[in-house]
Amino acid sequence: MSSDLSFFLLLLTDGVLVGLMYSLIAMGFVLVYKATDALNFAQGEFVMLAGIVAGAVSAWAANFWVAAGVTILTMVLFSFALERVVLRPLVGRPVIAVVMATIGLAAVIRGVAPLVFGSGIGTIPLPFDDTPIFFGPLMIPPVQLAGAVVSIIFVVAFTWLFARTRVGIALRAVADSQMIAMGMGINVPLYFAYAWALAGIVSAIGGVFWGSLLGVDNQLALIGLKVFPVVILGGLDSVAGAVIAGVLIGIIENITAGYLDPYLGGGTKDLVPYVIMIAVLMFRPHGLFGKKTIDRI
Repeated sequence: MSSDLSFFLLLLTDGVLVGLMYSLIAMGFVLVYKATDALNFAQGEFVMLAGIVAGAVSAWAANFWVAAGVTILTMVLFSFALERVVLRPLVGRPVIAVVMATIGLAAVIRGVAPLVFGSGIGTIPLPFDDTPIFFGPLMIPPVQLAGAVVSIIFVVAFTWLFARTRVGIALRAVADSQMIAMGMGINVPLYFAYAWALAGIVSAIGGVFWGSLLGVDNQLALIGLKVFPVVILGGLDSVAGAVIAGVLIGIIENITAGYLDPYLGGGTKDLVPYVIMIAVLMFRPHGLFGKKTIDRI
């Protein structure tokens, strides 16, 4: 196999794996939007908080599974508390109220989490060897492979949840109209809590894997902005779209960086996703798989 083809396949494989890890975070955006019709601009901070908790527990217990379990439980309880204290009073209010609340929440988490858990860079040890796996010319980091597998499992589970269960159907009804859902007897605050708890679980898993890959500090919150083009491209209300868009963004940014960075001096990987996002907002604002809405005047 030629070196050029090997290099391309290496970029392609890495792009797919990183893209699937992007989609895990993107699903947090989608879950909240499908249930509340509002964007959670604190999703990156959720991931950061989960990573910090996982790093702190890992340093104390020196066991990955204990750290992962405590992190998931912490994020579910945090999400329930957040919904009860901050978001429940906003039920029935304009969507912008929830959006502004999440922006304020993001600032609070960024400030409080380092005060409670410390501002140093933490690590999350994995329960398997971190030696790269070689398939011919391909080199696959185990953490990326594990993150990709978990992402696929979650997308299948959430697709089934929204399509086949009473909880999923109720969540979709709440997103369409909170007031009508209340009138039909749906307990809107309860399903709000379910949606935020699911987002907390996704954030916990994402925080563990991305924290293992990048290290744990308050800069981990930037993964939320990094994933935003994935959400826009896939469609705000499509779980499958989040996965497909994540893979596309991962491949495109990896290949463009691999071939253009030597000539441009770097930065292509950070630029290209946002160029794609702007183009999507201009020409297909509902994304590749999002629901197209028509407002009649």
